[in-house]
Amino acid sequence: MDHKFTPISLQDRFRFSCSPAVACFNECCRDLNQFLTPYDILHLKNHLGLSSGDFLEQYTAQHTGPESGLPIITIKPKDNIDRICPFVSPSGCKVYANRPSSCRTYPLVRGLSKSRQTGEITEQFMILEEPHCLGFKAGGKQTVQQWMEGQEIAVYNEINDRLMQIISLKNQLWPGPLDLKSRHFFYTALYDLDNFRSQIKKNALLDDFDIDSTTLDKALQDDVELLKLGMKWVEQVLFDQT
Repeated sequence: MDHKFTPISLQDRFRFSCSPAVACFNECCRDLNQFLTPYDILHLKNHLGLSSGDFLEQYTAQHTGPESGLPIITIKPKDNIDRICPFVSPSGCKVYANRPSSCRTYPLVRGLSKSRQTGEITEQFMILEEPHCLGFKAGGKQTVQQWMEGQEIAVYNEINDRLMQIISLKNQLWPGPLDLKSRHFFYTALYDLDNFRSQIKKNALLDDFDIDSTTLDKALQDDVELLKLGMKWVEQVLFDQT
């Protein structure tokens, strides 16, 4: 049986539950190929009490997009056989409160489409049914909207969508791979936030960046604000967008 994708709207209802009471519990945490967004990493490294550099070294692998040349960050599995998530335990996810956005959204898949005529961005959803998953036979029904609200995914989507806009901008203005220096800037500002903060303080990284002192002070003390600043900085430094 192959994976099955079924389109669904925000107000459509579906049945799904994931808990230790479901026989397949933790099976979706195997055969791992888990991508992490900058916002995922921010929450995970803070949950574990690690610097971004230590988290990235211990728990992730970095790849380079073959066409874009942009860094792609994935969770490093416990082993290369079962490829089990390093954050799963027999009782469930050890980082559940700060689990990645794709884990929150599952079993839904969310995509975006942009109208060429109006520029309007539209959300699209599908249900992903995998052979191992028995969650569709458990629990009550809820709408897609209710599921998304229950998983507290809105802020993840907001910041992840901002990243997608930057990647789209890059592909428009700079087709093909980034050079090594630009890729390093992209990685540092978006994924290695503690290093980005250190570079701002020690090396005057933002001297040529138009930012007021209040906004800068706030970013230096708050990771979410620092990530938003990093996104703006990447746009200006790499893609000349003010």
